Order: sequence, then C-alpha cells, then structure tokens
Amino acid sequence: MSDEYRLDTLAVRAGTERSPFGEHADALYLTSSFVFKSAAEAAARFANKEPGNIYSRFTNPTVSAFEQRLAALEGAECCVATSSGMSAILSCAMGLLKSGDHIVCSAGVFGATVQLFGGILKRFGVETTFVAGSDPAGWQKAVQANTRLLFVETPSNPTMEIFDIAALADIAKKAKALLAVDNVFCTPILQRPLELGADIVVHSATKYLDGQGRVLGGAVLGRRDVIHEGVFGFLRTAGPTLSPFNAWVILRGLETLRIRIEAQSAGATELARWLEKQPNVARVNYPGLPSHPQHALAKRQQRGYGGVVSFDVKGGKDAAWRVVDATRLLSITANLGDTRTTITHPASTTPGRITLEARNAAGIGDGLLRVAVGLESIEDIKADLARGLS
Repeated sequence: MSDEYRLDTLAVRAGTERSPFGEHADALYLTSSFVFKSAAEAAARFANKEPGNIYSRFTNPTVSAFEQRLAALEGAECCVATSSGMSAILSCAMGLLKSGDHIVCSAGVFGATVQLFGGILKRFGVETTFVAGSDPAGWQKAVQANTRLLFVETPSNPTMEIFDIAALADIAKKAKALLAVDNVFCTPILQRPLELGADIVVHSATKYLDGQGRVLGGAVLGRRDVIHEGVFGFLRTAGPTLSPFNAWVILRGLETLRIRIEAQSAGATELARWLEKQPNVARVNYPGLPSHPQHALAKRQQRGYGGVVSFDVKGGKDAAWRVVDATRLLSITANLGDTRTTITHPASTTPGRITLEARNAAGIGDGLLRVAVGLESIEDIKADLARGLS
C-alpha cells in the first residue's frame, strides 16, 4: 500500500485488515492468547515456519495494525511496537548491542536517555560517549573501533538542536555501525530519517502519534534484518510490549497526525517570532527562525519545523518559574505533543535527574523553558506567557 498512496491516505488506511465481521474502524483485540486449528499449526507458528498470532506479548492484530501503519508512514520495512518511548530505546540497545560495544550519542538527548545510556547500560558493559554540539566532526572523533550505534534526537529535546542525518549516516556506515534517529518531534509528516540514510527510527508514540495525552507507546523501525532479527527477538522474550488498547488509541491519533502537526508547527512558528521580540527573553530556540544556527539545515532536512519552542528567560530560575506560575491556560507538565499546550522548566524536571555537567553540555540552563504548542488560539497562548514575561 505504501507504494500506491500518499501520507494522508496511509495515516488513515494502512494496516487495516478487517475480520469476518466486516467492521469499518480498526478492531480492538483484547485477548492474551490465540487458539490454533491443530497441534501442527501451533508447532509451525512457534517455530516461525508459519505466520500468525500466538500470544499478545509479541503478536496481536491491533498492535500489528499500528506497526504496519507507522512503517508505511516512515517508509520502513519493519516496525516493532513497544510499551513506551524509553522501552523502544531500551529494546533497540538490548536487541542490537552486547557487552563491550560502544555508543556515540548526542549530549542533548532526553534526560532519561542519558541515564539509560550513561548509567544502566554501562553496568552491562556498554559504554557511551556523549558528544556536545551538532558538528559531524565531533561525532567522527568520538567513534571507536567497537562503536556499534550512533544515537541522535533531531530536533533535540529541549534545546531544538538540528543534526545532519545524512552526514551522521556516512560516519556510521564507515564505522560499520548503525545510526538511530529519535524522530519524536518531527514525526514522519515533517521528517523521514530513513530516506536520509538512517538505519533505525525510534518513536515515543506517547507524544504526537497519539496526540492527545491519553496513552503510552513506542516504536522502533528500520530494515527487516535489523529490526525483526534484533529488536523483535528481545521484545518477544523480555516483553516491553505495547498493549492492544494503547495501539488502538494511537491508531486513532495517526488519522489526524498531519492536520495536527501542520497546525501546531504554524502556531509554534508564530509564537517563536513573538518571543524573539520580548525584552525579558534572552534567546529563542526554534529551527524555523533565521536566527537558529541550523536553520538552513532544518529547512533542507525537514518539511516543517515542529510544534516545540524553547527559550531562555532573563533572570535565571526564579524568573523562569515566575513565567510558569503566572500561566492560567498552559498545562504545567513535562509531556508534549498534546492538543493542549504544555510548559515545563527542564532543568528541574526530567533533565533535572542528570548531572549538572550533563545539563550544561546539553545547553539546559536554569532560565530555559520549553513550550509544546497545542491547538488553542495562539493569541491566547501569547497572552498567557506575557503575564509572566512582563
């Protein structure tokens, strides 16, 4: 289906397989296991000699529909759905790496990713080098003989740094490593990393793919030999599984993905321009602004600039907290991608769990705020922020 239709159609139709009842909407299969016609059929499925559902820890029709739809949107051969975005990253690492391997990762990734790579995986003999900045030369310098994975968020969370996916893909290829790109901020509507040379795409489906803050979910996508043999094998055994209900909810979210992403991107662009004019704002981080250091790269690599804006408030933490506390409309929460605009102070929330040195390397200062623009009136969002900025 992916070769025949455009993204809008794929977001609504891909992955749908009707049962004998002929339902129009995607069906929700809330069952833990599946029955077989015979002992021979059961044996064939367990031996991977015959396709079909076995047990919902690793095979379920509703989850498969989500995997097929997202794979069509990303242009991927294979997709493995997981219980959350972090479990997607964990599954990627555990399914593809071993003790003695090395990761090169951006210093500006999500705080929990820093903890996973720099803390938990280190205990199992997987070392990580965190690279500050987006210059490919720094990444090349960090590569070692045992490097097996390059991992990057672009745009990064929360500083909105842009990375040259094609350049990093070349570095990974020469090192015989894999490049994984966290595509949560852009989604396949604005950016398709596999087309730029990436080997793996990671999603927190909790964010824009659902789009309304209802459920948790994640996904890992790429070539079948990489994803099915490595990542799926880990998920089948260890079980960080996406529930059928959550998959069904996210399927509903995918149907409106383009409409939401484009509207939120337009709102974020307008908000970023307005913030640049505010006297108490020291800096605005948004790739759609000509002032952004990687604006040209974002324009070349993406089809839009996304719905997230971060900015530094003059006066540090106290001033930033005053802006947060003065809001009446915006939701004070660390989640993003909802139809409702959210605001958070990164240095004291999720990234607050990493070291001060790591936060500084990622550019997360005490005055930094992150706003994920929803679908409310942008004028109302401006007025809500102006109260604390004035």
